Amino acid sequence: MGSTPPRDGKPWTFLTNHARVLICIARQPDLRVRDVAQAIGITERAAQLIITDLEEAGYLTRTRVGRRNTYTVNGARPFRHPVEADHDVQALIELFAGHDSYA
Repeated sequence: MGSTPPRDGKPWTFLTNHARVLICIARQPDLRVRDVAQAIGITERAAQLIITDLEEAGYLTRTRVGRRNTYTVNGARPFRHPVEADHDVQALIELFAGHDSYA
């Protein structure tokens, strides 16, 4: 994922790394943790911790396929912050991942 430096030079962004990992996995459910980390621009350890967080919260389900993992995104889960909790993450995933549906 290429990025353009912000015009004001300030490093903040709208999406958290958790959102980026979720979107990345929604795009390619069979990516390795290494590939997710590289795509997002974080360490493998950080990517693994985020994936674990997302699994524990019910946003991802991991399935072992041979020697690799594949993930299923649960788009029906609500956003975690109380202000957005009445919305599920499906719309976010569709907006950024460009797919029609995730289980």
